[in-house]
Amino acid sequence: MDPEERPLHPIERDDRVDGRDETPNQRADRNWDELLQELRVMQTGTQILTGFLLAVAFQPRFEDLDLFQRDVYVVLVGLAALATILALAPVGMHRALFGRGRKAQLVRIAARIVRVDLIVIAALTVGVTTLIIDFTVGRTAGLITLIASVVVMLVFWIALPSIARRAKAERGS
Repeated sequence: MDPEERPLHPIERDDRVDGRDETPNQRADRNWDELLQELRVMQTGTQILTGFLLAVAFQPRFEDLDLFQRDVYVVLVGLAALATILALAPVGMHRALFGRGRKAQLVRIAARIVRVDLIVIAALTVGVTTLIIDFTVGRTAGLITLIASVVVMLVFWIALPSIARRAKAERGS
């Protein structure tokens, strides 16, 4: 069999399969650029939530929080700090590995960090929304908000991508 005709082993990657004619370095550069765009969006959202959380502690009504709400608040501040650290980690890694020919490795590790950061930001967003509703409307409304937020997140982050993957597989493309 001609090497051009042999089927690709699942571990081998032919960049032409997805319609792109790029070298592994070009693919790593493109993937890094895409990750940076995702990180920019994540950092902006995280900065807004962190700023909100930091400002809350200096508001007069902060004293009105009950013990549960204060505990949730402290956890949320911790999640905001963790989200910020995770969003900055790939940039720090890039600085440490810059010019050493390790872009593909950096992209793989950064992609994993971004996935973890998305989970942290999701928890942060759900928590902030729950805390606000719990404080302004009541505990029952806060719990309903918590459940509804988690359901919405699961639909948009797990169910819809799964449906899209399944539809693409059924079309054979």
